[in-house]
Amino acid sequence: MKKEMALITENFLRYGPPDTAGYLEIGGFTGLEKALAGSPEELVRTIEASGLRGRGGAAYPTGKKMRQSAAYEGDTKYLICNADEGEPGTFKDRELLEKDPLGVLEGMVIAAHGVGATQGILYLREEYSHLLGLLEDSLAAMRQDGYLGRGILGGPLDFDITVFVGAGAYICGEGTSLIESIEGKPGRPRNKPPYTKAQGLFMKPTLVSNVETFSGITAIVRHGAEVFTGYGTPMSPGTKLISLCGNVNRPGTYEVPFGTTLEEIVMGIGEGVAGGRALKFVQIGGISGPLLPKEFLKMPLSYEAFEKEGLSIGSGAVLVVDETTDILDFLDAVAAFFKHESCGKCTPCREGNRQIMNILKRMREGVALPSDPENIQRIANTMKYASFCGLGKTAPTALLSAVRYCPEEIFTRRGL
Repeated sequence: MKKEMALITENFLRYGPPDTAGYLEIGGFTGLEKALAGSPEELVRTIEASGLRGRGGAAYPTGKKMRQSAAYEGDTKYLICNADEGEPGTFKDRELLEKDPLGVLEGMVIAAHGVGATQGILYLREEYSHLLGLLEDSLAAMRQDGYLGRGILGGPLDFDITVFVGAGAYICGEGTSLIESIEGKPGRPRNKPPYTKAQGLFMKPTLVSNVETFSGITAIVRHGAEVFTGYGTPMSPGTKLISLCGNVNRPGTYEVPFGTTLEEIVMGIGEGVAGGRALKFVQIGGISGPLLPKEFLKMPLSYEAFEKEGLSIGSGAVLVVDETTDILDFLDAVAAFFKHESCGKCTPCREGNRQIMNILKRMREGVALPSDPENIQRIANTMKYASFCGLGKTAPTALLSAVRYCPEEIFTRRGL
């Protein structure tokens, strides 16, 4: 029943970073060598052929994103690795940075060749600042061995990477908020357009991608797009890193091919619900993801399966929740998180989370108003469609999915 595998994670703990010699012995930098032996156009076509999508949550086709970025010329072009992994329940990017940092950094250099970037920045979550020394040592080793800096591997590519440590704001996981943070401003989202590919950091063309995305680029170029597409489904090729956590016997970071069912993840890889208790629901994609009751265990982890339900895989977190959890308590914790992390720029997000918490409080205390069920859904939908950025748009996802799939437990049993 288990479907664990190792493609993106193949080098986990197989060398001691920042040891570039050990990384070379297990095939490290072969992807970069292959990429630099060909043209940027050939590299972009390889990523397009792989079907790789962004692994940060938006799932935008990576090859398409690289092609669009490559079209913008300039003396200075930035490439940013978004390591601001602030989604509660998500920790797979931390594992990549801890156990295979050179694989992530190699992917950044490969991508820089494809899009013509001149400067790279790894934006590190403040809570991951303990990794700063490891990353800076890895970058220094790469510079010393000719994998970073001027004339990489004796060719025309000039590209270097620095690490920028954030200040702990969840909103900075959003690409334009992250850019504002690097520029020394409060982390608040920008208007779009202009898009970052045209005017990003310091108004220069900028490509922003996730840690897992860059690791995926390394694996694809190293092994070939055909190896990557040999896993997964036709519409969702390749593999996905999942952060399995909550009331489960075997939590951790696992790599699975797309198409693996939630049952295979929770009951197989995770070895079932902890303590032998019954499963109440799983939350997919972190705290901003949907709640799916046990009836969804046969659902495959694939873009097409989730899109059919109007849902998103998000970051790939799988949070297991057992029967002892009250769903209203859970939803209140979600709303409290987003209320705290909202930047306050737009009214739907700033006020919506506060109003949702007020209604949930009345429902939990048994003093709900007859209009509360309608109002809480109206507020949640207003946030979903009218919020300025992805934080506000996805903040009510857990609530809306709970109303959709578990109305009895939320309303009927409470006399609403």
